[in-house]
Amino acid sequence: MDLAIPKLRSGSYFPDWLLTHRRRAEAALVTVVATSYLLGVSTRRMEKLVATLGIASLSKSQVSEMAKSLDAQVEAFRTRPLDAGPYTFLAADALVLKVREDGRTVNVHALVATAVNAEGYREILGLQVTTSEDGAGWLAFFRDLSARGLSGVGLVTSDAHAGLKAAIAATLPGASWQRCRTHYSMNLLSVTPKSAWPWVKALLHSVYDQPDAASVHAQFDRIIDALTAKLPTVADYLDAARPDILAFTAFPKAIWRQIWSNNPQERLNREIRRRSDVVGIFPDRNSLIRLIGAVLAEQHDEWTEMRRYIGLDVLAKARQVLDPELPANGPTDPLEVTPEALTA
Repeated sequence: MDLAIPKLRSGSYFPDWLLTHRRRAEAALVTVVATSYLLGVSTRRMEKLVATLGIASLSKSQVSEMAKSLDAQVEAFRTRPLDAGPYTFLAADALVLKVREDGRTVNVHALVATAVNAEGYREILGLQVTTSEDGAGWLAFFRDLSARGLSGVGLVTSDAHAGLKAAIAATLPGASWQRCRTHYSMNLLSVTPKSAWPWVKALLHSVYDQPDAASVHAQFDRIIDALTAKLPTVADYLDAARPDILAFTAFPKAIWRQIWSNNPQERLNREIRRRSDVVGIFPDRNSLIRLIGAVLAEQHDEWTEMRRYIGLDVLAKARQVLDPELPANGPTDPLEVTPEALTA
């Protein structure tokens, strides 16, 4: 049956409210490509993927154009209000990635911050890309977080970058600073003879295994005394970092493992690396923010569906350390109610 379709001066005969010509198929293809891009599928594999859908070829530029559908979601995630505070514990780190700019390949730094919110869940607070990991970049990053609502920070865990420490002191007054255990171990390794590193590392780990704050400081003193006779340089380096690596002792022991170690942050960094290594060199900063931001948004959603990272009662004790006027006992986590509490 032949049907005559009217010709219009403007627009199309297909009404937008009823049917958009080929829109469903195109939207499905864009979704497949954008999701594959997010999961770290390379361009070569992308061509094989779309070939199964009946598409002969797909260039890198076409993949980038389709992946731009993620931009709005990433921008909304990066600029959302931080209204789930107070964020008692915060961790910050930077990753070095490669980007093409002005016909050459340069290193840029992706600044990332995570925190524990008032409900005990972990959140990814923000992402910014800077030319260098200097004080100005970190200062702008933390000012942006504060403008979006970051509040109640009691302890920040990070490496010992001078610009980062200065930015924390300028934007988060009253917050303590804890040196990341992972980063400090690498720094300590640089001043320790290779043959002595296994037992020096074992001594350092013994500090974190103590039952209470007094035992931690006593064990630290014993280690300094033991190292002074054999490795005075290592002993001096370790003693100089005492307030930085033992800041966690001011908080309840139940959360020591979460706050003196930056391992969760390191796992997040490895996940980012796994996705970014497929790309290698990003064509520009916008594409870097698109991919890394989408990865962080995905991880953020997974954290909100997991169990609490820190229990509410433990969080209440930690806040009581920061403000003694607060009640020592907070709300009870229903997932952590013991059988004894139910029968009491």
